[in-house]
Amino acid sequence: MDKKLTVIDFFCGAGGFSEGFRQMGFDIKYGYDHWKPATDTFNHNFNLDCSVKNILDFEKSIEEIDNIPNTDIIIGSPPCVSFSSSNKSGNADKSLGVKLTECFLRIVAVKKHQPNSILKAWFMENVVNSKRYLQTSYTFKDLNLTEWANKHRIGPNTVAIDLFENTAVINSADYGSIQSRKRVISGEIVKKKKLIVPKPTHCKKGDGLPKYKSIKQIKNHFPTPFDKKSQNVVKDIQYPIEIEQSQITDHFYDTGVYEAEWRFSKHWKINHPFMGKMAFPENENNPSRTITATRIANSRESIIYKSEINRKGDGEFRLPTVREAAIIMGFPITYQFMGSENTKWRLVGNAVCASVSRAFAETVLDSLNIKKGQELVVEKSPNLKGVINLNNYKIKTLDNPPIKNKNARCRWQPIKEGNLTVTLSNYNIEKSTKEDRKWRTSIQYGTGKGFPIQHVEDGYFTKLESIISKFKGGNKFLETINNGFSEKIASAQKLQEMFELQKSDGKFLEPTRLVDEVANIINSIQVNEPEYIQLDTTVFLKKRVPTRQLYALYAINKISTSANIK
Repeated sequence: MDKKLTVIDFFCGAGGFSEGFRQMGFDIKYGYDHWKPATDTFNHNFNLDCSVKNILDFEKSIEEIDNIPNTDIIIGSPPCVSFSSSNKSGNADKSLGVKLTECFLRIVAVKKHQPNSILKAWFMENVVNSKRYLQTSYTFKDLNLTEWANKHRIGPNTVAIDLFENTAVINSADYGSIQSRKRVISGEIVKKKKLIVPKPTHCKKGDGLPKYKSIKQIKNHFPTPFDKKSQNVVKDIQYPIEIEQSQITDHFYDTGVYEAEWRFSKHWKINHPFMGKMAFPENENNPSRTITATRIANSRESIIYKSEINRKGDGEFRLPTVREAAIIMGFPITYQFMGSENTKWRLVGNAVCASVSRAFAETVLDSLNIKKGQELVVEKSPNLKGVINLNNYKIKTLDNPPIKNKNARCRWQPIKEGNLTVTLSNYNIEKSTKEDRKWRTSIQYGTGKGFPIQHVEDGYFTKLESIISKFKGGNKFLETINNGFSEKIASAQKLQEMFELQKSDGKFLEPTRLVDEVANIINSIQVNEPEYIQLDTTVFLKKRVPTRQLYALYAINKISTSANIK
């Protein structure tokens, strides 16, 4: 490329969107972000001097927009937190997300339609859910540009930005990312008046294309976090880069997590009452799931690896290191992130996958008949000035396990089968209230929000004994629950205390471990009749349910009843 096309990046974050364009030979001129660690990281990697800036400053001031440098390309990734399904289960306030997005589109509209515009393309990235809350098109009036449009002899009701025909949902794994991350991309090649979606370079089954990249490729070709300190040369698994191990500052440290944390992650991945099952630990033969902005070990969205060192319980599993997460996001190993470990992680998780950005940058070059460079433009040596080194080459001492807040809510179920779960909880799940200190038994039916809930009264388990005893193995199950297991059930108050401390006390089991033991007991019994068909007695809201769920109902109700009367 003789003359480099210029790029300006809004909501630039760590710079993943810009990095993909730089790799294709574009010149990154400026980045805007309201978070200082983001601008610090952006400046560090692109050798710029950008200042912290709130994008909403451009909401009403045309003068502010006019002062923005004119560039060939505008890119932006408005914050996804408002739209994310993982934020308050998708119920977060969307107004700020919409406002920020429309502010970005306002800037694009001015730069696109101004006299002597040099804008050749613009792109916007966000979570898929954002589509539901944005208009399919925006007039100048919609973007608060009526006065500007009149000044430039454009009708205020003229469409300034068309998203309907210029939006696509893409999967980063299709473009060589080591991550299956679905995102919505909007934008257009201005002279073609449309978004051109790049052709995938990889596919799941490998039909005519290379297969998706997998986590295993990192594990097999990159040092483990527990490797000894050395001056060995480390090769980037995605780019033609080789650096000394000592130049990697965010990988050689122990990310092992407490058993109390990974147990929660495992449970909600495998036994979630209304969402599908997920792998635990991660299936390393597949691309990674989405790297999120929050580094957390006890949620359904947590990315959990089996640790390379032999530990049981605490430290048996670990989180990815910052560098592993950055590789998954498509950053070269020379790319640096400023701040603490949690800040670095947030910078990585909020970024745009460089491989996706690179693919769209290539569509610009192709559309403008500009010859691509023979090699990707990447930094071959890291700039480590001011970068916090996370490496300590030590095994973590796990002697301070996390505890729950006072009066924390508990919800746990032994098995998910037959599209239903039997749950032990210390609050009313249907009303989401905790009026008393009672433990409860309930049954959730179906998948998705709004599923039916059946509340089961204390003592109901006694009505099930005659039914269970008719099944082969039923009497053995009843004997196990009532001789040995029931002695492990503490009072309601004691169960709450153990749950908050995340540990059992003597002979009494912490409530989630009680429920897990129920699962173990059920799994140990051979069930020859897989279905319980209700005839004379109505127990469940469904006529046919798995026999194992009948056993689960008995045991869970035994726990809640025993705890509440002690």
